[in-house]
Amino acid sequence: MARIDETRPFIPVSIAVLTVSDTRTAADDTSGDALAERIAKAGHRLAARAIEKDDAAAIEAVLRRWIDDAAIDVVITTGGTGITGRDVTPEAFDRVLEKRIEGFGELFRMLSYQKIGTSTMQSRAVGGVAKGTYLFALPGSTGAVKDGWDDILVSQLDIRHRPCNLVELMPRLQEHVKPAAV
Repeated sequence: MARIDETRPFIPVSIAVLTVSDTRTAADDTSGDALAERIAKAGHRLAARAIEKDDAAAIEAVLRRWIDDAAIDVVITTGGTGITGRDVTPEAFDRVLEKRIEGFGELFRMLSYQKIGTSTMQSRAVGGVAKGTYLFALPGSTGAVKDGWDDILVSQLDIRHRPCNLVELMPRLQEHVKPAAV
């Protein structure tokens, strides 16, 4: 069974938060606030935070900037994962991801089903990796953000989580990249 191994030291990671919305502002970004609070409470660093409109090219630009920033280990977005015409976060992710973490979306929907039933089928939550940076797209509701963090990400972003976690894989995420010739 999963557990926290208290004999291992905690290693904080740097996490950027992007809220995707045509209507949210810094004053009313409750899902972004909930995520930022949880990141700090878990002992991690909030490396960056922004709000971007529901525009795939604009979302992609922010993702690429943060992926290229060596000080950012993880990017978590909130919003834009539904099925309406304006929901384009997964499409922006498709433009940058090198590898998908299929289990993230599957697990999110399984856990969400227990709380909201069949409505969870409307979620296109997704996870993946690009240039050694983890990326996770959560729905925009505050409840969904809490579920995604509390039920999945808080433990997977804790190196003490057993039997395995995402943090211990970080040094190996770019094994396919060949070092530059000297």
